[in-house]
Amino acid sequence: MPDWWTVCFPHSPPHQVQIPMQAHVDRYAPFGLVRDMLATPDVIRRFDVRQMADTAQEIARVGKLLLTGEGSSRIFPAKSAMAYARRQRWPLAMQTEAGRQACEYSLKDWAVFALSNSGRTAEVIRLFHELQAAGHTARYSLTAFAGSKLESLSAKGYTLSCGPEGAVAATKSVMEQALFYRALLEAVAGVSTLESRLGSLADAVHAALTTCVPTEVVDRIAQAGTIYWAGRNEGVAEELTLKTNEITRKPADYLEGTYAVHGIEEVMHARDVLLWIDPYAESEQKFAEVLEKGVGMTIVAIASRPTQFPTILIPDAGDLNPFVQMAGGWNVLVDVGIELGIDLDKPQRARKVGNEFVG
Repeated sequence: MPDWWTVCFPHSPPHQVQIPMQAHVDRYAPFGLVRDMLATPDVIRRFDVRQMADTAQEIARVGKLLLTGEGSSRIFPAKSAMAYARRQRWPLAMQTEAGRQACEYSLKDWAVFALSNSGRTAEVIRLFHELQAAGHTARYSLTAFAGSKLESLSAKGYTLSCGPEGAVAATKSVMEQALFYRALLEAVAGVSTLESRLGSLADAVHAALTTCVPTEVVDRIAQAGTIYWAGRNEGVAEELTLKTNEITRKPADYLEGTYAVHGIEEVMHARDVLLWIDPYAESEQKFAEVLEKGVGMTIVAIASRPTQFPTILIPDAGDLNPFVQMAGGWNVLVDVGIELGIDLDKPQRARKVGNEFVG
């Protein structure tokens, strides 16, 4: 067994390791979801960081930006970009809210940017209808297809370059949406760091996607009653919670920050599993005491450094780590879904367009 086993899984004996995720391997070949995920590094490499320059100047003049959308089109793209901007202490005022609740706010002096793959999401269509009727001019959108209903309601609309996805669960589109917002906020701040780093980011995402996930970890997660995700409020763990529902069809819950040790342990069970994105080092012992010892459940970390838990090691990309962490989480979920015998491309109830505008 390779030496990295002792580093990644210090409390576990050597065990069989899964074959890395590859489109031509029989285990993965049938699934469009796998092909979408593995296409993501090329989407990153080709991304045009300058396409939104004019809009960035307009948003900078307004000084306030609401990022809206529904589901996967908002969670990771908006929250990861906002967390990064706040860490940089940029002065742009930012807020994210789903479309229907945003309709209840006064947005007359805010720029509003909406993401919707289909361009037909009912909640954001309603919001943009109301903004247009009120004479609001700073309305922008990003969709997967040109000429959408949402684009027609926007002062300026952009189109994703990643192309159609082969599965219901959104993956490569979510990554491109998040890249778009990161580039947009850099342009608003008059900063340009992303373009020179796309190649290394693509390599890191590919490495996280193709890291071998040990069979015993996959089996343990597949047997879980509930799969919990913990991590910072920057969209990664929350989006992976949604992907857990879509890909593994198991109950999942997102526990922001250190919420996992502030009461919810009362209803956790030993058969449950917690997947922790980039653990706070100073919180590891508390999690171990409360969840491993107190509940008897398993904690698995996904991080760029060893932790005291079984850890799936991914590359360190600095402030671009959320993109790599997302890929690492996808990697685990695909193996779990396949282990459970699930058709990864076709959920029984979930739809590609969550709530489609009609009328």
